[in-house]
Amino acid sequence: MNAINDSFLSSADRGVLRLITAGSVDDGKSTLIGRLLYDSKGVFADQLDAIARAKYKRVAGDGIDFSLLTDGLEAEREQGITIDVAYRYFSTPARKFIIADAPGHEQYTRNMVTGASTADVAVILIDATRAADGKLLPQTKRHSTIARLLGICHIVVAVNKMDLVEWDQAVFERIRAAYAELAAKLGIAHFDALPLSALNGDNVVAASPKTPWYQGQPLLALLEALDVQNDGGALPLRFPVQRVARHDGDRKDDFRGYAGRVASGVLRPGDAVTVQPSGVDAVVSRVLAFDRELDEAVAGDSVTVVLDRDVDVSRGDVIAHAAAPAQVSREFEAELCWLDSQPLNPARKYLLKSGTRLTSAKVRAVLSHRDIHELQEVENTEGVLRMNDIGRVSFTTRDALAVDRYADVPATGAFILIDEATHQTAAAGMLR
Repeated sequence: MNAINDSFLSSADRGVLRLITAGSVDDGKSTLIGRLLYDSKGVFADQLDAIARAKYKRVAGDGIDFSLLTDGLEAEREQGITIDVAYRYFSTPARKFIIADAPGHEQYTRNMVTGASTADVAVILIDATRAADGKLLPQTKRHSTIARLLGICHIVVAVNKMDLVEWDQAVFERIRAAYAELAAKLGIAHFDALPLSALNGDNVVAASPKTPWYQGQPLLALLEALDVQNDGGALPLRFPVQRVARHDGDRKDDFRGYAGRVASGVLRPGDAVTVQPSGVDAVVSRVLAFDRELDEAVAGDSVTVVLDRDVDVSRGDVIAHAAAPAQVSREFEAELCWLDSQPLNPARKYLLKSGTRLTSAKVRAVLSHRDIHELQEVENTEGVLRMNDIGRVSFTTRDALAVDRYADVPATGAFILIDEATHQTAAAGMLR
């Protein structure tokens, strides 16, 4: 019993690893996740029984169609594709995992963006049979580009279906070399590559005797060993205010606090802070949780902050350390991943949501877009972005915003655009 408790505590201390599988359609993403769940004992007997009897099963005989463990929509099972992002949880004695299974079709690239936005690791799958000549598919390039833009710190290239190319080392090396060239163009400093067969389980949980030429770890061991540090505490303080908490307003000692979630940094009583965008300075007198007073709050904590004096603070404001404030501006350039089926139109009205602030935004110009085939920015002569396009845009907002470069502080460097007429989420943006 003690060994079990020690194992659980060890896993808890390592934290949760969030990963996303990405790549082109039919590369085997859903099958790989199903295999990981099955081999790590993360599937219940009734689930196995249900997929064994599924009418859309696509493997011969008594074999298990692992993709059905994540493809839960009727349309997904009928067509044999992933449409929406599916999240699955499993754990091993070494670590806990949350996996997002992203669609491979270009039509659903926008779904991949949402899944990748919270991921620590991207597992990029490549079908060895379709890239045997060393030519990567466009979706492999597009998903790798998005992973890089979103600042995902670890990339794992899983060369799948190696059993269909007779475990040919030369094929694996050509694909690894092709991805190394892609990584260099995108600015990905490091990636891990491994050969595997998701369907048969080779090099997924256990090392395979079929790849004596591969000296690395199987996928699960590699993921368990990855060092993913939550460096939110090392970043500057950013505390977007969600609401103002006020009671006993008729008394001299009435309570006024500012509730929200610490997006980055560390907040302590006695800290000199500034309220942005107004620029009013104050000192933190108390940091309150639901049932107690705290000596400090770190990134991810939901707290109420009490300041040493009454200042004008409202929803959407950002509290930052006075020594390291955010930038305040109404004019920005940003990288947009366009998500709406309606193309970007500078004449349309958009709302911009950054943190807890919602304001109107005017697109001034579409400066460039990314050519997925050439992997470079090119001039955008049309002045529009279409669904799944990635481009650089300049815009102006009605209200001044407290923001940072996405590369510096992701929490205040990211935003979404909302079409004011349809209320559809039009784009995900990263300030550059």
